[in-house]
Amino acid sequence: MTPTTSTIQLTDLSTPESKNSITARFANDVKKGLTQQQKQLSSRYFYDGEGSRLFQKIMQLPEYYLTRSEHEVFTTHQQTIAEQLAAKGNFHLIDLGAGDATKTKIILKQLLQQQADFDYVPVDISGDAMTELCEHLQAELPALQAHAVVGDYFDALEWLDTNKPGRKVLLFLGSNIGNFNPDERSAFLQKVRSHMQPGDMLLIGMDQCKAPETILKAYDDAAGVTADFNLNLLHRINRELGGNFETDQFRHFALYDPQIGVMKSFLISQQDQNVTIKATEQTFHFHAWEAIHTESSYKFTLQQAETIGNEAGFNIQHIFQDKNCYFADVLYVVT
Repeated sequence: MTPTTSTIQLTDLSTPESKNSITARFANDVKKGLTQQQKQLSSRYFYDGEGSRLFQKIMQLPEYYLTRSEHEVFTTHQQTIAEQLAAKGNFHLIDLGAGDATKTKIILKQLLQQQADFDYVPVDISGDAMTELCEHLQAELPALQAHAVVGDYFDALEWLDTNKPGRKVLLFLGSNIGNFNPDERSAFLQKVRSHMQPGDMLLIGMDQCKAPETILKAYDDAAGVTADFNLNLLHRINRELGGNFETDQFRHFALYDPQIGVMKSFLISQQDQNVTIKATEQTFHFHAWEAIHTESSYKFTLQQAETIGNEAGFNIQHIFQDKNCYFADVLYVVT
């Protein structure tokens, strides 16, 4: 039974060296991406402070169905989800990329109500986000046992293997799995699987294939917030890497391919121009109407969800969907 007095702890696995290496990696990834014949920038760099603020706005947009749909999944099925997670006794609920844990809190409250034997381990690269989350958990869920971890997903999983052995239930919510291309997705899931034992579980949020117009509008809203979010990537390069992008000379462009089931976002150069980035010690030329690919977001069928899991050593235990079948949270168990 969960104790009635909360214990909220925080472990920071990051170091000044690792923080410096993040900037170095950012610069290296930008240099590598912009020297390719088809230019690209990684979507992992969307989420600085301003990018996170803009994404919060995106989640409130009428066109952006994803957050509402997954919230509906958790609200509608919270009792069954909690029962299935807790059915095999004591476990660590590990939330990869926890952020503010808005959706996870629905399940946390249900688990506490069911007097499940568990503790909560939110993981995020942002120390500020984890500090704030710990404060909120202390105030909102006084019976919760939690140990937040600041760091990379796999650094956190290695730390857990040593410091918190026992059954794992991993959460990877919010359709983040869709941002990996197929090879990256396979490698990610196999690496996650290497930290799990038979009987451990993984709950993944997956955006489902649906009407192309519905998907396209979610990534190209009428108010232009998604465009600002995409362009903020160039602002971040200017701020952190000493770039001189003239951001008003680039525009957002979104494209959905229904055969592959992938939503793609680009930044289009509207003129011939050169951009110098001090941290890369290099100048990059852009032709008029040349594109920078900034994000892919894959959408899935339920058959694909089964295949993806099986290839990584998981079986589907349950699929939870919203009423429109726009979104699925797929519960896998390690075979």
